[in-house]
Amino acid sequence: MKLRLGLTLLSVSLSLSISADRTFTNCPQAWFPNANSETFEQGLGVNIHFTDPQPGEMKMIAAAGFRWVRMDFKWDATERERGHYDFSAYDRLMQSLDQFKLRALFILDYGNPLYGTPPRTEFARQAFAGWAVAAAKHFANRGVTWEMYNEPNVPMFWPPRPNVDEYIVLALTVGRAFRVNVPTEKLIGPATSGIDFNFLEACFKAGLLDYWSAVSVHPYRRTNPEGAANEYCRLRQMIDQYRPRVRTRSGSDGPSLGRVGDDDLTVSTASGSDRVIPIISGEWGFSSAWPGIDEGKQGALLTRELLTNIANDIPISIWYDWREDGTDTEDAEHHFGLVRNAYLPDHAQVYQPKPAYLATKTLTNFFRRYRFEQRLTVGSDQDYVLVFASGADRRIAAWTTSTDAHRIAIPLAPGTFLITKHTGESTTSISANRQSLTIEVSTAPIYVRRDHAIAQ
Repeated sequence: MKLRLGLTLLSVSLSLSISADRTFTNCPQAWFPNANSETFEQGLGVNIHFTDPQPGEMKMIAAAGFRWVRMDFKWDATERERGHYDFSAYDRLMQSLDQFKLRALFILDYGNPLYGTPPRTEFARQAFAGWAVAAAKHFANRGVTWEMYNEPNVPMFWPPRPNVDEYIVLALTVGRAFRVNVPTEKLIGPATSGIDFNFLEACFKAGLLDYWSAVSVHPYRRTNPEGAANEYCRLRQMIDQYRPRVRTRSGSDGPSLGRVGDDDLTVSTASGSDRVIPIISGEWGFSSAWPGIDEGKQGALLTRELLTNIANDIPISIWYDWREDGTDTEDAEHHFGLVRNAYLPDHAQVYQPKPAYLATKTLTNFFRRYRFEQRLTVGSDQDYVLVFASGADRRIAAWTTSTDAHRIAIPLAPGTFLITKHTGESTTSISANRQSLTIEVSTAPIYVRRDHAIAQ
């Protein structure tokens, strides 16, 4: 989860780079709703790097609209003596999460000096699996999702160089141990840096979809976030090709992730074609210190990233990162955060929000309890007009990937509409004529809703 600067460059090379223009036309399944899609806010999460939050910190995370927190569950920090586990730091974290009804996505990582890094011997693999099962038992029935390692396809996390066969053997060992000992706990993977199709296909061919409730990827890129839609489509087709299809009485395909909005996640052990294996965007962000990206543009890209995910049936989207990691203006890793680094104990907001925090809060508040319904065709494939529905009411997010702001006509019934910027400022009201509503779009999304206070 660290050193995003170098790893993002690798992610770009690993991913299938496809422009936003081609995304809409190349994949018929892109930008279409799932009949059982979540309401907007139910699957949003954020990465953290601590087990003991500062007072007021979890309140800020929850206030932004996040429902999930992703955190390293480190082997070397919880097994310092062979066979003896200390999960007390994570007990404290879970207590903090429970207070604000936040869900945990814990990453089972990395190596351990007692056994080796990464765990590549049979002895080390069995020890890793035993530790993982002990953790899952300790937090059983608490709604935790367990992720099988973090970015095993990069040398930093699988030294000295990635080896998909070694990862597969470890992941199979853990999957089998979960099935025997904690069959209702949810295990996902492989959390690849980028959407590494070669690595992912090797995992699927080896049978890991038998054990995983979802496939997690980190779709980092320096290009437009909308380009991920076509990659999701290709990955979904690959999952469908390799997912288990033989029905068993024992439900041996493992638990499914269920619908993430449920307070009690419904566990489905159905195998065969009834079992859906979703894609999770387990880590993805943009640094406000990258060339060409300032804090304002970071907020716009966050909004577009999350809108792209929800409109392409990604049930959980984890933004990287919560806090700034430092203050060095030249270090891109320091500036993925939604809030600044300094703790402000005497302030109502204990960390100073960046525009990206305001963008998150605006997005979740504006579309709370709304579900993605459709993408409207308004002329150019570069223009994005997404419609969200809650009962009979409709709300719209609109933007373009074109660097030239321009006007578009949205087919809406006559009436008065309110325009809100992605950072929360209300700009104006505007009237639709008999055929359409004309608005100006740019690379920063705007939100549109009908003004119900005015008789239409």
